[in-house]
Amino acid sequence: MSIHPRPYELAPVKFSRLSKRGIILGLSLSQLVVLGIGALALLVALYTASGAGLVIATPVLVTCAVLAWGSVGGRRVVAWLPITTIWAWRTATGQREFRRRITRPRPAGTLALPGDAASLRQWHDDETGAVMIHDPHAATLTATIGVTHPAFTLLDPAEQQRRVTGWGRVLATTCRSGRIASLQVLERTLPDSGRGLADWWKSHGTHDDTWASKTYAELIDQAGPAGERHATTISIALDMKAAGRAIRAAGKGIRGAAAVLRQEMTTLTAALRAADLSPGDWLSPGELALILRTAYDPGVATALERQGTLGRDLATAGPNAINESWGSLRSDSAHHAVLWISEWPRSQVYPGFLAPLVHTTGVHRAISLHYKPIRADLAVRDLRRKKTEYISDAAQRQRIGQIEDAQQTAEYADVLQQEADLTAGHGLLRLTGLLALSAADADELERVVAAVEQAAVQASCETRRLWGQQAHALAAAALPLCSRL
Repeated sequence: MSIHPRPYELAPVKFSRLSKRGIILGLSLSQLVVLGIGALALLVALYTASGAGLVIATPVLVTCAVLAWGSVGGRRVVAWLPITTIWAWRTATGQREFRRRITRPRPAGTLALPGDAASLRQWHDDETGAVMIHDPHAATLTATIGVTHPAFTLLDPAEQQRRVTGWGRVLATTCRSGRIASLQVLERTLPDSGRGLADWWKSHGTHDDTWASKTYAELIDQAGPAGERHATTISIALDMKAAGRAIRAAGKGIRGAAAVLRQEMTTLTAALRAADLSPGDWLSPGELALILRTAYDPGVATALERQGTLGRDLATAGPNAINESWGSLRSDSAHHAVLWISEWPRSQVYPGFLAPLVHTTGVHRAISLHYKPIRADLAVRDLRRKKTEYISDAAQRQRIGQIEDAQQTAEYADVLQQEADLTAGHGLLRLTGLLALSAADADELERVVAAVEQAAVQASCETRRLWGQQAHALAAAALPLCSRL
């Protein structure tokens, strides 16, 4: 019996597991370093103090064992060391708080964003009208486009399958380019400002002095958010190092990089149309400024959208104040928390499995999917290395009598499947999913986090709160800038 789906049936998909294999016997590099320090301390103590050295070295051995094998919040204690160290350093240097200096103007061409994003620069492309964001540290140039699409869950299975195939071709296009550093899909929920209704009344309504006309106009003008709407953007980041030769041929510098990025923008727009998506114009500085402002200050989203011209200056688009705590972030009118999708569904699921997360009502949130394309030669080299390491680990475990568990077998099967897909001509991407949640106060934020975590369980996903790195995570999850995490 054929296992291929019929034309009107959806084909299930399966995600690769997050690799938990270490360097030797499942131990990571950090665990090996900690255990090596403990072993070295034991040898030095025994060599210098003979039998009494064991007593001296015992506290060091216990500490190293706890660091290497102890677990807190689903993560090894040794894995918390870099996070807590950076957190302590940022606390000591006052980097957990941000206050805009309103009397001191920003340097020309910079974005009014806190933290690592303060180094971002803007470039306005005259040919397309788009704003391009230059990250000098990551050597990338990013452009963003708005996309509209029909409700996926309301389509019939045949149309869903066709659109899934088309989206796969879009991702394959980014892999074949070789010059794309990352592609980000950002889906946000926004309060319905009522602007669409007001525009309709302005163009189709009967404007006279009758009681009905005046009453209707007053109701529309005074109407607040009537519900929620969804907005989707797609951002592409040009790898300026990988595209160095093309940039030099196009004129060098940011101008040359903008010319190369325009080529990738044209290719992506054509691919999106071929996938039956409806790309709009590439975001202008004012449109991007509105997204940045409302990400940090969602309370003003409705008012700014109804006004049309206010709040559309990148020089003032960032937050006025930020206070970062261990598990959340407060900026202007909202409290935020960022969750990481640490595990995608381990069993086969059908497209649309994220519907419980996407359709969570009454929650102000942003879902950000970061796709990092891997060059074919690098992907082949990485898969060969993984195969060799898995086989070597299996042989080592067999020699010492350790049992092979199902997790290791499943991870090896994923590597073989990725190799088969790569051989068949498909691209290889690394996917990172982030959820940015916002609420009016801290108590409401915790209720929102609990609701979204439950929705993630319904979507067969596992989420983890990004403790100690909320400020940087919010920029990666809520801003369409292809920020690194």
